[in-house]
Amino acid sequence: MKFQHLRAAAVVTAGVLSAAALAGCSGGGSTAAPGGKTVVGVDYPRSDTDFWNAYIKYVPQFAGQFGLDLKTTNSQNDVANLTANVQTMISQGVKGVVMAPQDTAAIIPTLQQLAGKKIPVVSVDTRPDQGNVYMVVRADNRAYGEKACQFLGTKLAGQGKVVMLQGDLASINGRDRTEAFNDCMKKNFPGITVFGEATNWDANTAAQKLQTRLTANPDIKGVYMQSSFALSGTLQLLKQRGLAVPASDPKHVFIVSNDGIPEELAKIRAGEMDATVSQPADLFAKYALQYVKDAIAGKTPAAGKTDHDSTIIAVRDGLMEDQLAAPLVTADGAKFGPVSSVKVDDQSLWGNSKS
Repeated sequence: MKFQHLRAAAVVTAGVLSAAALAGCSGGGSTAAPGGKTVVGVDYPRSDTDFWNAYIKYVPQFAGQFGLDLKTTNSQNDVANLTANVQTMISQGVKGVVMAPQDTAAIIPTLQQLAGKKIPVVSVDTRPDQGNVYMVVRADNRAYGEKACQFLGTKLAGQGKVVMLQGDLASINGRDRTEAFNDCMKKNFPGITVFGEATNWDANTAAQKLQTRLTANPDIKGVYMQSSFALSGTLQLLKQRGLAVPASDPKHVFIVSNDGIPEELAKIRAGEMDATVSQPADLFAKYALQYVKDAIAGKTPAAGKTDHDSTIIAVRDGLMEDQLAAPLVTADGAKFGPVSSVKVDDQSLWGNSKS
């Protein structure tokens, strides 16, 4: 990674905390817990999906590698919980915070409070709508929507109807994936009708809305799930309607998801779904902790290519985002328009990890 050290006399600039400022972090004095480990707070956003449960598993593994002492909480998709959890972390003397706020607007006052206390923040998976954090660790979520669009558009030969089960449009991720999918379809596959259904990342809502759409439009031929939260309900509903058939059958409904959890990879191998975009749960944990450690050490990131197959971009003045690789995964590793895919058995995919 490309980093340069800040001078000890530097001040807080563009939302990145200097070494001198960090020396005065909440609690003062040493940044280490007994045993020499730096105390870091990590808030898990939820534990009701396989993806986030995988992330929760990876965090302590990498914390051990980096010599960090963790104080963890779980906000359960509630920004009020996240705000309260941050207060607890502050009282515990954390020197940095890793969070994944699901409401990217409502988190702004909490970020401002942490900045006032000179506690650096790394945001995982989501980017705050305003304000700055030390680093955002996520993948290019617009690319998620574009890859799903190219896959379905190619499979449907540019004609037909698809349902997009959106996440939460209060989240930058839901907005990015939705806008990119719609933009790509309008530009490249104008013969495809897209039914967008907001679900707030809720599985029951997704299943109900998909059922309503299928009843009104039994000729739907594609489903884009913006996260694996909708996987079980979608597959069950298609099975009930006699649509869970091989891709060679004219009744087949093509399914593409986002996450790359082990269950999705297993369903692709079994022919029960067709593709997913592998969102790197392991790398989210690894680089979030690496960056919060760098922030506490007084380093500042620079835009450009990294040593881990990603690119750091300046999203806005003072806000950097490390956009980790997130490949399209299919059974055969084919190409769909300009988008290449990797085979489902590729051992570089975190969903194939045995750990």
